[in-house]
Amino acid sequence: MGSLHGKVAVVVGGSSGIGAASARLLASEGATVAIGYHRGQDRAEALRAQLPGEGHVTFSIAVDDPASVRQAAQQLSDSLGRVDVLVNSAGTTRPVPHDDLEALDDALLDQIMASNVQGPFATIRAFAPALKASGDGVIVNISSISGFTGSGSNVGYCASKAALDTMTMSLARALGPEIRVMCVSPGAVATDFVAGRDRSALEKIAQKTPLKRVVEPEDVARAVVACVTHLTASTGVRIVCDGGRFLV
Repeated sequence: MGSLHGKVAVVVGGSSGIGAASARLLASEGATVAIGYHRGQDRAEALRAQLPGEGHVTFSIAVDDPASVRQAAQQLSDSLGRVDVLVNSAGTTRPVPHDDLEALDDALLDQIMASNVQGPFATIRAFAPALKASGDGVIVNISSISGFTGSGSNVGYCASKAALDTMTMSLARALGPEIRVMCVSPGAVATDFVAGRDRSALEKIAQKTPLKRVVEPEDVARAVVACVTHLTASTGVRIVCDGGRFLV
């Protein structure tokens, strides 16, 4: 029986990448997992069918639409009876050179901020009552080393992750002791999150890092689960999972 037996974990952006890896590991630890998707319903359903254990569900959520977020939170609280863990893994970006200020147009910047900053806040606000009722709630925001290095897919993405890091600290103060709030900050991860970044590009990045290995989604998922199960005296902190890339 896993350490999370009897717990309910909600993974927003759970149909692929880091979110999907986190859902798998949370389920393997005994949690009932709710997989949130926006456009990836087929992926979410396929993942749900593969998870160990019973009672896992999928749900639709658009993090840039507060009404959708509140509806999802109410639906899951009613159907599952509790929420103990919230993983915010949804987000967006697009590669834009940092010195090309005109290419980072207002529409893209608004989209990034809506998904990467307003979205996590909206989900935390909506799920906070259920997490508080748990008495031992945990929120894990998927951030990025871009938030404190200023390097990444574009300037707006870096700013959005810095905002998420600060939000994590602020909400850790506001929501304790019933809820701990953490963030996990990967570097380049072997997913399709950043368009045009293939395996060979990841290998080149990895060779410049101290550990010289590509960071896999499962590496980040282990950090997520550690925040829930092992780092029980920690809140408001950033867990870096990047092979040492931030040191370069």
